Amino acid sequence: MKARLNITINDALLDEVKVYAAKHDSSVSQLIENYLEKLVHKGKKPSLLDVLKSLPKSDIEVDYPEDFDFKKEYYEDRKKKYGF
Repeated sequence: MKARLNITINDALLDEVKVYAAKHDSSVSQLIENYLEKLVHKGKKPSLLDVLKSLPKSDIEVDYPEDFDFKKEYYEDRKKKYGF
């Protein structure tokens, strides 16, 4: 179910938005709804670390020391490669 929403917007901006919507085979209403949907659900995407943790484990075994700092090693490698 959808509800009506009244908004106030600058006339010049509205004209530009209508042109944009027409070029993209959409409506102003749909553009606003899509934007608000992204705005509300922006923080609900899984982080890269969450995605990596969800990947299946490899059969290859590598023994890293328990105090191995992957982040530090990554930046050290970048420093060597790019010189900063």
